[in-house]
Amino acid sequence: MIRVLGIETSCDDTSAAVVSGDGEVLSCAMASQTSVHAPYGGVVPELASRQHLRDLPRVVDRALAEAGAPLESLDRIAVTAGPGLLGSLLVGLSYAKALALGSGLPLAGVNHVEAHLRSPWLEHPHLKYPSLALVVSGGHSHLFLSRDMKGVRLVAATRDDAAGEALDKLAKRLNLPYPGGPIIDALSARGDPKAFAFSLPRMAAGSLDYSFSGLKTAALHHLRTRGLEPPPSPDLEDLPQWLLDLVASYQKRVVDHLIQRMRAAALRHRPASLVMAGGVACNGLLRRRLTALGEDLGIETAFPSPRFCTDNAAMVAFRGLASEEYAPAPSLLDAFPSAKWTRIAETAH
Repeated sequence: MIRVLGIETSCDDTSAAVVSGDGEVLSCAMASQTSVHAPYGGVVPELASRQHLRDLPRVVDRALAEAGAPLESLDRIAVTAGPGLLGSLLVGLSYAKALALGSGLPLAGVNHVEAHLRSPWLEHPHLKYPSLALVVSGGHSHLFLSRDMKGVRLVAATRDDAAGEALDKLAKRLNLPYPGGPIIDALSARGDPKAFAFSLPRMAAGSLDYSFSGLKTAALHHLRTRGLEPPPSPDLEDLPQWLLDLVASYQKRVVDHLIQRMRAAALRHRPASLVMAGGVACNGLLRRRLTALGEDLGIETAFPSPRFCTDNAAMVAFRGLASEEYAPAPSLLDAFPSAKWTRIAETAH
């Protein structure tokens, strides 16, 4: 049985996993850095790199032990090479190179965003192609069209903030705990999503790109013009109603924008399935709206369970399983903090 070790250190989650040749997740170990970065309200790159150095060896050991797969029983190693924070990427990549050189195992560098894109197939292996995939997280808001397991083309991307950034930045301005996205999702259930008027971002005719900076600016405008000031250290059980209404209205518009573009792309490209992945794919409203979109269009819809929406190594190992791009020598593999994809030409509609 083929076994692939995956290693993920692209941002602030340290993860290692072992996946079998048929896509079964044999183990997936993780170490979160939330408590490290919470005092700063966001990820501090230098602290993230240092914490990966501390956590990665024990996380890899735990993944191998839970899978019952000693290093010598593995067939391949896959590691996130980018995009991400360069320092964090280099920690995982250097560790994977050392393992590969010491064991003689082939090493594949995996694109982090494409690993997210393929993650729904971990739990839904029979999803049909072509597939329209929304990869949405703190750093990415991309729409891709995949004709098969290997090919991927960019349909749309954000021109400024990603959806997760937009949620986190508002949460920080409202003095809500870090990370802000999940907090806003939970609090929105207690607010009125129609209380604050936010316009949908508009693009040139034919463009399916995203833009969230205007929504963030509009939220700050509401706070300033209405004289609204959030509590300095809010009790989440006793928040002012205006704050609950604001986050509910704001989240609704973020989700509206994501789904509006996905609907337009689905009508344009006629995929056989709709999928979603990335940290923001845990958002309850977004999951419900995507499910409803699939039902409305008669298209099969799927997204990963929450544990595979995070920056996890199972998706990295799974992507490495399908990869044919193994480095001729581990030392030749390098990190890339950003990535580009071939874009499908936009046409006016």
